[in-house]
Amino acid sequence: MYKAFIRPIFFLFDPEKIHHFTFSLIRFLNKLPFVPALFKKLYWVEDQRLEKQLFGLTFKNPVGLAAGFDKDAKLYSELGNLGFGFIEIGTLTPKGQPGNPKKRLFRLKADNAIINRMGFNNGGVDEAVARLKQNKNVLIGGNIGKNKVTPNEAATNDYVYCFNALFDYVDYFVVNVSSPNTPNLRALQDKEPLTELLQTLKDLNAKKPEQKPILLKIAPDLTNDQLMDIIDIVHTTKIDGVIATNTTISRDGLQSENKTEAGGLSGKPLTNRSTEVIRFLAEQSNKAFPIIGVGGIHSAADALEKLDAGADLVQLYTGFIYEGPKLIKSINKAILNRL
Repeated sequence: MYKAFIRPIFFLFDPEKIHHFTFSLIRFLNKLPFVPALFKKLYWVEDQRLEKQLFGLTFKNPVGLAAGFDKDAKLYSELGNLGFGFIEIGTLTPKGQPGNPKKRLFRLKADNAIINRMGFNNGGVDEAVARLKQNKNVLIGGNIGKNKVTPNEAATNDYVYCFNALFDYVDYFVVNVSSPNTPNLRALQDKEPLTELLQTLKDLNAKKPEQKPILLKIAPDLTNDQLMDIIDIVHTTKIDGVIATNTTISRDGLQSENKTEAGGLSGKPLTNRSTEVIRFLAEQSNKAFPIIGVGGIHSAADALEKLDAGADLVQLYTGFIYEGPKLIKSINKAILNRL
């Protein structure tokens, strides 16, 4: 129904406007007494064999929603009704910021892809915390970044602020230094500044009564040498895992007219590269740390390929927009069918 009727209508409108409309629609529907139960009946796959123990956490199933969809933690409970095993909110920054000028979100229909240059638009971490205080049973990841106006030499302070603010309200953290839409942010992926940032957060985490897992989200555009640096950094700082991958700045093989728009590309063109990165990290590290695989998952086969490459969990974003919530159910069923 989604692909046949709903998506064609949604795709007639501006992507960012329809995103906000969809949020309002999902929120409204979930206020109707029977709808949450209906969504769960339609999309949830309840089976203990899908549970995954990772980072000391129990994931009800290995299919999550990637950061960027529910930036401000406004809809995590309702989205959880669609079958996700976990929801990652953010990227959040210390202060609210409007992000980059519109238009900044583009569909590439011929490529089953999206280009975004949102620029960490969010209301600030403290607003998100107020909403997260209402959370009852959704496993939440907190994706954190720096404000646009914060220079890289002061970036650690922004990450520390978000870490402290979110600590009691998320189950794990994701350090985002790989978005292409904040000027110079990706320079923080260099070995020295990244090691310093992650070590600071690890030391801060160690002082807490109960530690939270810390993961690093990396770009798909890193070279093999840079990926070896990532492996070394994970070993040195002893962070808990890696999310591979964020959006790409590559435009290879695209067919759509708006393929030259600036920003990060997500969706089907990223499928192979993100899997390559997952496989490289898993093989070269001898599977020394957990990996969450994200990038171009538009089918159950795509998800299984990432799991086979070395991912422990997977996340959806663009595939969820193009394929709808049935994709979550089909992935979980495919996993069960292989057991």
